[in-house]
Amino acid sequence: QVQLVESGGGLVQPGGSLKLSCAASGSNFKMYTMGWYRQAPGKQRELVATIAYGGMTNYADAVKGRFTISRDDAKNTVYLQMDSLKPEDTAVYYCNAAPGGLFGLSRWGQGTQVTVSS
Repeated sequence: QVQLVESGGGLVQPGGSLKLSCAASGSNFKMYTMGWYRQAPGKQRELVATIAYGGMTNYADAVKGRFTISRDDAKNTVYLQMDSLKPEDTAVYYCNAAPGGLFGLSRWGQGTQVTVSS
C-alpha cells in the first residue's frame, strides 16, 4: 500500500504563494488518482484538486485560477502550487491517493498546516 508524506506548509501573507509536495512510497504510483483536500477548524474536509494518471485535473471552484495541481510520476510525487492565497485558504491540507480513482479505497497523508495571515 502506498504511504504519503506531505511537506511545504507554513505561514504566508495574503496574496502570497506556497507549494505543497506529497511524496508517495510503494509501487504503481501511476495507477493512483492523486488529490489534495483541506480541513479548516470547525469545517468538514473538502476537495481542493485531483489529478489522474495522464494529467486530467479537477478543481474546487474556490481555488480555480489560483491553485495548480501537478504530478511527477518518475518521482512518485504530486504538487499543489498555491498562488494569490487568501485567509480563507487557511487549513490543514491532506494528500490523498485513490487507486484507480476509487476514493473509498484511498490512502491519506498526515496533513500539513497552511496559514494565510498578515
